[in-house]
Amino acid sequence: MRAPALVLPVVWFWIGSFLAASLPAAADEAEAPAADEAEAPAAAEAPAFTMGNGDVNWIVTEGARRDGATFTFSEVRIDGNGWLVMHPFKDGKPVGEVYVGATYLEDGENRDVEITVDSVPEPGTMFIVMLHLDVNENRVFDFVFVDERNVLDKAVFEGTKMIAHAIAAPE
Repeated sequence: MRAPALVLPVVWFWIGSFLAASLPAAADEAEAPAADEAEAPAAAEAPAFTMGNGDVNWIVTEGARRDGATFTFSEVRIDGNGWLVMHPFKDGKPVGEVYVGATYLEDGENRDVEITVDSVPEPGTMFIVMLHLDVNENRVFDFVFVDERNVLDKAVFEGTKMIAHAIAAPE
């Protein structure tokens, strides 16, 4: 697994807690739960967000295919150059501080997008698939934290909706 140069577990605890609480039934539209300030003080300041597709950015997850460790998504749209990224789950919760696959996307609609994860998953293995912008336009996925909640190549949001989905590895 790839790991960032700096891990901020409080933020990813909050994001992981939100994602775990909203999965699997309502992963795309669930509201973030209220943070428990005793467990994660920084989380109380983080705004609530949802996951799903936006008006100008999206990932078509229906009909996603897999051949070994390579997933194929029929359509991905990103406003600006960026990345399709997959994060793993561990013990039923998403692990946002590492990623297991990333593939470069050019601005606009991208068809039959392939992304290869680090190892061949069992059918049903859960992942978060999401968009990140190539902020510095260097075609290198910069997964290095620049503040308490963002990596250099920031996650794509439309308002408070993060362009992301929880998906199970297809057969």
